[in-house]
Amino acid sequence: MESESFPYLQGENQVGVLGLLDSGAAINVLPYDVGLRLGAVWEQQTTPVKRTGNMASAEARILIVDGVVGKLPAVKLGFAWSRVNDVPIILGQINFFLEFDVCFLRSRGRFEIKPKPAE
Repeated sequence: MESESFPYLQGENQVGVLGLLDSGAAINVLPYDVGLRLGAVWEQQTTPVKRTGNMASAEARILIVDGVVGKLPAVKLGFAWSRVNDVPIILGQINFFLEFDVCFLRSRGRFEIKPKPAE
């Protein structure tokens, strides 16, 4: 599958990044250096988040950013901001797949992303 480029906004800082869509991931994951480039300060993020699997030992805290996917409107995305850099940006169930409808076109090696319908 192709990766999608996502600029994330935090205050006035903007960082263009590639993220992996993972429909099996429970939470979004953000590497430490990306959070720093967004202007986040580790000590100011005080809400811890428990991780499982191979990243269970890495400390993570919740970081909320405004995420922009392509030309779609910005949405608030919550991440488990890990204090490690050797993790990819992962977009998972909470809350990427709650904010966007994603259609996987597996035979074509593509996916389509649309904002969730207005309620």
